[in-house]
Formats: sequence, structure tokens, C-alpha cells
Amino acid sequence: MTTVRVEAPTENAPVTHTRRLNLSRVLLWVAVIAVIFWVLYPFVWAVITSFKTQREALEPSFIPWLQFQPSLENWAAELGLGGRETALALGNSIQISIGATILATFLGTLTGYALARFRFGIGNRNIVSWVLSQRFLPPVATLIPFFLILQRIKMIDTVPGLILVNTTFTLPFAILIMRDYFADFPEEIEEAALVDGAGPWRIFSRVALPLAGPAITAAAIICFAFSWNEFLFASIIAPNNAKPYTFLVASTSTVRGVHLGYLSTRMLIAITLPVVLSLFVQRYIVRGLTLGAVKG
Repeated sequence: MTTVRVEAPTENAPVTHTRRLNLSRVLLWVAVIAVIFWVLYPFVWAVITSFKTQREALEPSFIPWLQFQPSLENWAAELGLGGRETALALGNSIQISIGATILATFLGTLTGYALARFRFGIGNRNIVSWVLSQRFLPPVATLIPFFLILQRIKMIDTVPGLILVNTTFTLPFAILIMRDYFADFPEEIEEAALVDGAGPWRIFSRVALPLAGPAITAAAIICFAFSWNEFLFASIIAPNNAKPYTFLVASTSTVRGVHLGYLSTRMLIAITLPVVLSLFVQRYIVRGLTLGAVKG
């Protein structure tokens, strides 16, 4: 007769499992804190350095009033009476970004709807591939052609010239976002309007467009962010009268080195508008970017 021996679970098993679980949580929190520190350190450094003089900025000090005496010298120079150059550069950046965003979003919405609802002889996939290629192409490869074109039409060092350039490079984002949205848009709604006698333009303007608010917002914010951050073309095409704020941030280098106080102050000013804008429309951005991501 065979005897079956059953071993009772030991009391240490639950304790071992709990210890492993606690260790996993500790390692996870350590990793999270390390990532947060890595992401936030440049901003914390910029905030602290913006209240230092140039001499103090070169010293490894982080605690105000203990290791250094905070000063508003950098902020007064940027935003005070001596900030005329800052105001001019910010005004140029706002005009360029808004102008490029409006053009790119308008053209991208029309093109995205056309690619989602109509079929073209050369193939819609070929058109989409060509649109994507505009992002894969290194921008510096088109710098000289753009310079020659703008020189021919007398738009060098002008805000409209930079608007056209930024529209060219932000347009693919708007096209792809809007195409994905309209491709997932229920065609039954448009067919109902078609039965009621509406034409293609009326269906687009009265039915599809009013419901595309989240996607349009997401496309506009992305276009605005890329236009706001553009530096390469501005440094060559518009270094004087139409220079944007990104060019001003990069011009903090002097014969004595980089002025870290001005650099940090200008960096904080440069990121304020996009961050505030994205916070106000955050829910629209997330909804617009995720439309069409899941197919039922």
C-alpha cells in the first residue's frame, strides 16, 4: 500500500513573499524618484540660477539665503526697462507660432479630410508616405533652398517668411492627426446628411468639422510647440529684425563665456507659454491624439 505524504506549508512562505513584494515596491519608488529627479533637475537648476549673479552662478550652490543671496538682477534685465530686445523677440515668436499654427492646422484639416474620404489616382498611401517623408528629411538639407526662395521673393528676415517656413515643417503633423481622426469618424453621420441633400463641402463644414474639436486642438498645440521651438532656420533667415525668442536664448554667449543667469532666465520665459497653454487644453490633447488608436 502506497502512502502519500502531504507537507504542510511552512510559516515562512507568506513572510518571504511579503518581503519580496516590499523590496519590489522600494526598487520601483527608487526608480520613479530617479526619473523624476532626472527630468526636473534642469528646471530646478534654471529657477535657482535665474536668481544668481554671474559670479554666483559659477559656484556649486543651491540653497538660497544660506549658500547665496537671491537677486532679481537677471529678471529685471529681461522684463524691466532694458528688456526691449526680449519684448521684440517674444512678439516675433508669438506672431510666427500663431501664424504657422493657423496655416498648418487649416491646410492639415482640409488635406486630412480629403485623404480620409476620397481616393486619388496616385494612391492615398503614396501621398501619406510623401507627407511622412517631410519629417524624415533633415531640415538642414532644405536650408539653402529656402534661403534662396525667400531671398527671391524678398522675405528674408521677415515674420511672414518664417511663418511660411514653419508651416512647411509642421504641416505633416496636422495632416496625419486629422487624417486619422476623419478615418475613424462614423461615415453613417455623413451619409445621413447626404440623404438630406447636403453636398461634400456642407457635410465637411457643418457635420465633420464641428465634431473634430479635440483633434484640431491637438494638431494646433503640436504645430505651435514645434514653431515656438524652431531655431535653425531663424538663425540663418532672420537673425536681426524678425529673430524669435529661441535665437535670443542662444545668444547669451559672450566673449567671457555663457552668462548662466541670463540663460536660465530666458529659458524659463521661453517654456512658460507652451506649458501654460498645454495645461489649459490638456484633456483635448489627450483625446485628440488617442482618437482612432483603438479599433472595435
